Amino acid sequence: MTRTFTRRAALATGTAVLGTFVLGRSRAVAQSSDILKIGFISPISGPLAGFGQTDGYVLDQARTALAGGVTINGTAYGVELLDRDTQSDPARAGQLARDLINNDAVDLMVAVSTPETINPVSDACEAAGVPCISTVMPWEAWYFGRGAVSGEESPFKYTYHFGFGVDEFYQAYISQWDLVETNKRVGVMYPNDADGNAIRAVLAPKLVEAGYEVIDPGAYETGTTDFSSQIATFREAGIEIFNTFPIPPDFAAFWRQAAQQGLHRQVKIVQLAKTGLFPADIEALGGLGNNMASAAYWHRDFPYSSPTTGLTGAALCDGYEATTGNQWTQQLGASLSAIDVAMAALSAASDPKDREAVAAVLPTLKADTIGGTVDFTAGPVKNVAHGPIIGTQWQAAEGGDFQFDYVITENATDMSVPVIGELRAYNA
Repeated sequence: MTRTFTRRAALATGTAVLGTFVLGRSRAVAQSSDILKIGFISPISGPLAGFGQTDGYVLDQARTALAGGVTINGTAYGVELLDRDTQSDPARAGQLARDLINNDAVDLMVAVSTPETINPVSDACEAAGVPCISTVMPWEAWYFGRGAVSGEESPFKYTYHFGFGVDEFYQAYISQWDLVETNKRVGVMYPNDADGNAIRAVLAPKLVEAGYEVIDPGAYETGTTDFSSQIATFREAGIEIFNTFPIPPDFAAFWRQAAQQGLHRQVKIVQLAKTGLFPADIEALGGLGNNMASAAYWHRDFPYSSPTTGLTGAALCDGYEATTGNQWTQQLGASLSAIDVAMAALSAASDPKDREAVAAVLPTLKADTIGGTVDFTAGPVKNVAHGPIIGTQWQAAEGGDFQFDYVITENATDMSVPVIGELRAYNA
């Protein structure tokens, strides 16, 4: 049985109803058997900290919404969100997951952002028989990177992932790059990691089929400090599009060297992924950050709302900026979407305290979220639900409190999302 969350105001009880899931406002739950425990693991510190910067605020909103407990299928429960910081360390991510499973007895796990977090957490949950929801990494790096084989039955029972894949990047990039006239020579710099290897294997050939010439100097190791050889290759080839999937410190080092050696003057589109997602990544580059092209797995202008909190994208971002003084980031909606899916899974289960019962509903789960509908029945493979990637660009703000506006420039993977502005050439 599947359920899709719908939210309506209750008339006299001060509650909101989410399918059979009722948010309470005054009930106290004391017994541990009446408490639903959700682990939430993300990188709050370390080189991937941009992905976790907003998670504290998101968790505060969810905890406030769930503070009075919930009723599922007529039974009342309290809800605890147990968050942990991986410090951007994969080994620590796996250990945190095992601690939450063995010592805190979580009923369901949420893992958010990058293979360095998601894959070890997913592996720990699969081994322990704990349902796990994850998002924000290419699904191919999650699925095949953990041992699944193309054309064979999925080896996973408890772990499920939603969001973008290489095909979404391809659609967004082709749509985005057609907005600026170029010679279609694309310099790519993909790291030797789960993201980079998946992108190189699948995206690069698709770009070639679409008529682009791909110049790839080969995989580089994370933490590289000298990119002179790659820059020389790109300059000699006359690339006018550059695409990369690095961690933020690596790209910052590369692009400063690229500017010193003149590469930035010939490139018309700088298309970033994994870095360039958040304001701090771009602001750290100073003037070199203007007109960097990015991609959004969520944006404040997405026309959806969160069943868990009732917040729209605009309300979530406005609240974050008012509370913290920092500019909103796309991770706000992504992390809240994961919590929306987690609550939908618990609500759909015959017994949310039974891990097997929760796992049993995941293959047919369809959940409304602040990022849109997550539908595990639609594939592209079992255990995975598609999600969009929207073409965006960091453009110098004309007034306001922040240096850059994050502008939607194309919407090929979700045409319900409004296009806000035009893509500008980087070297214009």
